[in-house]
Amino acid sequence: MGLEINSWKPKIVTGEFGYTLEDVPHLSDYIPNLPTYPNPLQDNPAYSVVRQYFVDFDDTVTQKIVVHKDTPRGTHFRRAGPRQKIYFEPDDVHACIVTCGGLCPGLNTVIREIVCGLHHMYGVSRVEGINGGYRGFYSRNTISLTPKSVNDIHKRGGTVLGTSRGGHDTKKIVDCIQDRGFNQVYIIGGDGTQKGAAVIFEEIRRRGLKVVVAGIPKTIDNDIPVIDKSFGFDSAVEEAERAITAAHVEATSTENGIGLVKLMGRNSGFIAMHATLASRDVDCCLIPESPFYLEGPGGLFEYIEKRLKEFGHMVIVIAEGAGQDLLSKSLLQSANGQDASGNKLLQDVGLWISQRIKDHFSKKRKMEICLKYIDPTYMIRAIPSNASDNVYCTLLAQSVVHGAMAGYTGYTSGLVNGRQAYIPFHRINERQNKVVITDRMWARLLSSTNQPSFLTTKDVIQANEKKEPPTQLLDESFANGETIKTN
Repeated sequence: MGLEINSWKPKIVTGEFGYTLEDVPHLSDYIPNLPTYPNPLQDNPAYSVVRQYFVDFDDTVTQKIVVHKDTPRGTHFRRAGPRQKIYFEPDDVHACIVTCGGLCPGLNTVIREIVCGLHHMYGVSRVEGINGGYRGFYSRNTISLTPKSVNDIHKRGGTVLGTSRGGHDTKKIVDCIQDRGFNQVYIIGGDGTQKGAAVIFEEIRRRGLKVVVAGIPKTIDNDIPVIDKSFGFDSAVEEAERAITAAHVEATSTENGIGLVKLMGRNSGFIAMHATLASRDVDCCLIPESPFYLEGPGGLFEYIEKRLKEFGHMVIVIAEGAGQDLLSKSLLQSANGQDASGNKLLQDVGLWISQRIKDHFSKKRKMEICLKYIDPTYMIRAIPSNASDNVYCTLLAQSVVHGAMAGYTGYTSGLVNGRQAYIPFHRINERQNKVVITDRMWARLLSSTNQPSFLTTKDVIQANEKKEPPTQLLDESFANGETIKTN
């Protein structure tokens, strides 16, 4: 057993003019007298053309980009990139990579670039993949990863390592890390996975092990806070737009045609919102953050009827988490279960609202409609990442490798205001990023679709009272963080 160390507390550095740096942990915080080594990048031909090899120690990235001359400088994060000194001899590095949670475009690209980054930039040859998510640490064999074996995996969807939900047993996982001699652990997953990574980091620190725990945030819904966006989001929006185009073709090819597309978004409607704005064929977008109602003046049914009479067709996009409050109590009672990650199981709002629309117009309005329902969820999740996401995945992977070699731990690598930064786990885990329906982006969508907002004056007042600033404008003290149940 290693050193007994108290629970890690956030590192806060303050400076003049309200400057605050929310720093990430470092191995030297709890292991004294660690040796350092020259960074081999200084002799790497790929970096020979770079004017400045290394990121300065005090380089930071600001979270709040819009400021006024009299406002504080606000919260900053440590800038990602190679450091002049590293804390691992490349020959001593034994790294492992694990993917957890649902599928997302770009998973294989991240895996590939971590392996190639470690090998080509730092000369690390021992990298293994953990098969099947967190439980793979203690129940399955590992997969040897080399630049040759991962050479073309970015062309495939899914993850070559396999994935799963749940299976988090902190003691078993850390025992495995210790027994197998891993000293760099790269964890790719969403908010639940990153909470698990934070607990693993705490246990590793408690044992005093020289092991880096680094996270790469993954969520197709784009609901992780602080970062500009998550990888795979652009690919998802692009593929979702294709489904919307198909729905539009179906709707315009028949009298009173309605194309209904259900997209991902359990708690956040970013994919639905961005796909709607990208498409220009959508007449109504429904997301979890914006309540709506079906019947009565100003309701969805009234808008559908008006649209059909005026144009003869309509396209509706709905996020999977939208309208759950409208489902019948009997349906809600059957949806009280949770999946292995602790997410509440949702009813299929797409099927439900399709039936409600059909019943309303055929029985109440005696109006013949032709509704086509499209659910492209698993097609979208399974595609390879597009060009934009491939570039982003490369930046994420190389940045997280630089941080691990420099001895940083307990952090997530992400894009903040267009710059790669290292973000402490507690900031990633403190809340979910959501569409702010009183913000300009949602107003742009309403202007584009010309749909009703479904909001009363009272709704707007309440939304403003509890409104959280958008990710890029967030400048608040950090929360205490969340914990997950471990065995």
